[in-house]
Amino acid sequence: MWEKAILGMAVLRMLSGSVEILAALLILKVNEVEKALLINSGLAIVGPIILISTTTIGLLGISDRVSFAKIAWILVGITCILIGVRK
Repeated sequence: MWEKAILGMAVLRMLSGSVEILAALLILKVNEVEKALLINSGLAIVGPIILISTTTIGLLGISDRVSFAKIAWILVGITCILIGVRK
């Protein structure tokens, strides 16, 4: 059977994918560029939230097997990704 961390990460990714698909369908339905941009900008917050959530679950799942220093480096990497995407 799957580990709890794996299941949680997979569920969050499926939820994220479902939100993306629903947003695409909504963009097609509204058929206006201005409204489509609003929907798209709403998705810009979903990605980082899912990234942080899945990473947190994964880190909690391996925290007993990985040193604190490696976890700190992972957090530094995630921070760099978020800063790079934001700018």
